[in-house]
Amino acid sequence: MTDKTPAKLADEAAEAIRAINHLTMSPRDDWQYPGDVYSLVANLSQMAMMLPQALEQASHLMNKLNEGGHLRSDKGTLDQDLGEVFYGLDDARNAAQKLYGSLNRAHNGLGPIGYKD
Repeated sequence: MTDKTPAKLADEAAEAIRAINHLTMSPRDDWQYPGDVYSLVANLSQMAMMLPQALEQASHLMNKLNEGGHLRSDKGTLDQDLGEVFYGLDDARNAAQKLYGSLNRAHNGLGPIGYKD
C-alpha cells in the first residue's frame, strides 16, 4: 500500500488543497471550462465521502488507547480533553457527511452544464 503514515498522507492532502486554491485563483489552460469545475468538484466530493471513515477510525484508536490506560494529559484533565476530542471528531464527521452531500449536489448540477462560445 504505502510506507507513509496516516498523518503524512493527511499533510499531503492539505498541501494538495493549498495548491488547488493557488492554481484556481486565475484562468489557466486547464482551468477555464465547466468540465474543469465538474472534475474538481467530483474529486473533492469523493474526498469528503471518505473523510467520515478516517475520522471514525481516529476516534476508534483514541478510544482503544484510553481503554487500555495508555493516555495521559499534560494538563491533568484527561477526561475533559478526551471529551473534546470525541465531540470534535464526531462533529467533524457529521460536517464531512454534510459537505459530501453538498458537493455531490453541486456535482450533479454541473453535469449538464457546458461551455458556450
